[in-house]
Amino acid sequence: PQDSESAELAKISLEARNQSHSPYSKFRVGAAIRTVDGVIFKGCNIESCSFSPTICAERVAVASAVAAGHRNFEAIAISSDLEEEPCTPCGVCRQFMREFSKDLRILLVRPNGTVCRTDLEKLLPGSFGPDSLSWQR
Repeated sequence: PQDSESAELAKISLEARNQSHSPYSKFRVGAAIRTVDGVIFKGCNIESCSFSPTICAERVAVASAVAAGHRNFEAIAISSDLEEEPCTPCGVCRQFMREFSKDLRILLVRPNGTVCRTDLEKLLPGSFGPDSLSWQR
């Protein structure tokens, strides 16, 4: 069962997926991140023909929120067109999200709206983050 906030975030990520610019891979991804004060930012993957400037939906959503002055996040929903297994964030996105949260709630959304729940701590165990810079050297 989904709570209404998770269902809303999942729905918005599916809507964001429809804005994907993925003419090369045809792999559409959408994301929606909710700040701790309830503001939601969307993102979609944006591909470039030279590939390295391509940016994932998760980073677009986080960057949009940060650009608007938000740094504390409650949850992110990530959707794709994959039917069988939900799409998980790539390693770069996991590290990028870790900059702002060690245990961010993550909702992995299938095209039919069903959600698999996890968190960043499970997807990026033993992570390096801002707090790591204060470790004894």
